[in-house]
Amino acid sequence: MIPKELLKKIRRIEIRTSHLVNDALAGRYHSAFKGRGMEFEEVRPYQVGDDVRSIDWNVTARYGEPFVKVFREERELTVLLVVDLSRSQEFGSHEQFKRELVAELGATLAFSAIKNNDKIGLVCFTDRVEKFVPPRKGSSHVLRVIRELLAFEPVGRGTNIAAALDHVNRILRRRSVLFLISDFQDSGYEQALRIARRRHDVIAVTVLDRREQSLPRAGLIELADNETGRRIVVDTSNARWRRTYEDLIRRELEARDRRLRQFNIDCIRVHTGESFVEPLIRFFRMREARL
Repeated sequence: MIPKELLKKIRRIEIRTSHLVNDALAGRYHSAFKGRGMEFEEVRPYQVGDDVRSIDWNVTARYGEPFVKVFREERELTVLLVVDLSRSQEFGSHEQFKRELVAELGATLAFSAIKNNDKIGLVCFTDRVEKFVPPRKGSSHVLRVIRELLAFEPVGRGTNIAAALDHVNRILRRRSVLFLISDFQDSGYEQALRIARRRHDVIAVTVLDRREQSLPRAGLIELADNETGRRIVVDTSNARWRRTYEDLIRRELEARDRRLRQFNIDCIRVHTGESFVEPLIRFFRMREARL
């Protein structure tokens, strides 16, 4: 039995994200991703303007007049959400935790997928793979994905992106679209990412909170690492220290994006308390223009 409060959350996200898909993202998802290839559909008589390279010479010889082959795009895709549920996702300073943002974003991508008759699946990971929901179609399946994103209680605390990608590389035989959703507070995952990119279409979605990038002037404060439990006391009244901290975070983010782009991986940044619709639309437009 699903708790009543969880059902309310699922329903709210379902309503909000399905409206987003219908109103703001309709058609953009479809245009951003290619199908698996072209599938033969039929043979019909040649018409003026048809490409002569599409002429079916066997049928043409049999009937004594030109016929052409007609193909259609094989659209069905497999989309997998590879989602970081480590303890660092339980942070938020703008009336929204990073995990809540992940749930809304994941739901939007899931509804976009099934609206285009694609399969959607889910891998939840921390410092280990915690949950795998096999890719399927249908609105009831999307609701299960949303439920897991909202309510699944992971065992691990840390982040191991390499382990998650290794798992995906083992279970997915067919080329798929992977949305890797994380705050990327990890290292040593480059080789696994390189292998995943060769096999799949990988999109990296970085989930951030503005307070992680800059600290307020609030005197002595204690900072805690949710993943390791380590705590330190810092003096935020020191302007030089705050600038050093902000520069360090900015350089880390820029270096991460450069590293991902070296692997030809598209990057999306989203922030808690801010709409993720515009970053998604920019991404879809960029993909559409490239295709």
